[in-house]
Amino acid sequence: MGANMERLSKILAQAGVASRRKAEELITSGRVTVNGEVITVLGSKAALRDLILVDGKAINKEELVYYVLNKPTGYLSTTSDIHKRRNILDLFDSEAKANRLYPVHKLEYDSAGVLLVTNDGVLTKRLTETNAGIEKEYLIRTEGIIIKETIRQARLGVKFLGKEIKPIELSIVELDKKNKSTLVRMVITDETNKDIRLMFEHLGHKVKNLTRTRFDLLTLENVPRGGYRRLKAHEIKRLYREND
Repeated sequence: MGANMERLSKILAQAGVASRRKAEELITSGRVTVNGEVITVLGSKAALRDLILVDGKAINKEELVYYVLNKPTGYLSTTSDIHKRRNILDLFDSEAKANRLYPVHKLEYDSAGVLLVTNDGVLTKRLTETNAGIEKEYLIRTEGIIIKETIRQARLGVKFLGKEIKPIELSIVELDKKNKSTLVRMVITDETNKDIRLMFEHLGHKVKNLTRTRFDLLTLENVPRGGYRRLKAHEIKRLYREND
């Protein structure tokens, strides 16, 4: 069996034919063929190069690609903008942009750091669904000197606007007394960049800049600001396995 074989239900889902569960129903009902052979056994595998038909019509397949981007500030985490502002696709070459790329867990316009960019809709759904529990690590520069007591209280949870944010980890990295600012390291799961900024404002410290240094297992190592690299096979497998 070839190294590039995937479960047929997964291929159908990634092609946008149906959800994984519905794709399995299509298979068991005998509506899917691979290279002219009707496939009815769940767990059957195929390759992207195979001719896969559903109800006699070929599915729209594309190579799945995965990139980790070191997003600079001043770029939208989107693929289009009516105001023609710069977006993350401007950072990719023409070969990469030939795919339908979109970001996973967006970074705000004025935030920087690790951004997963892919055309894999199945993985994107897994990573973005409510309570997915994806760890995200940030370095946050705030205005003012944050005292240890504030950090201690924040670790217990910060309530504002009807919600509570409770960091997994929160610590002071640097106190810049000359410029009256604090560099904080924080690990958190489901909260957004906006939530983080609002949390610190609630604590009395406006965020000056925010950089995501880790998304699950992905880091900024060997990825310069504004640059990107393709994920390795074992990284993709870990993202899938850890979020099964």
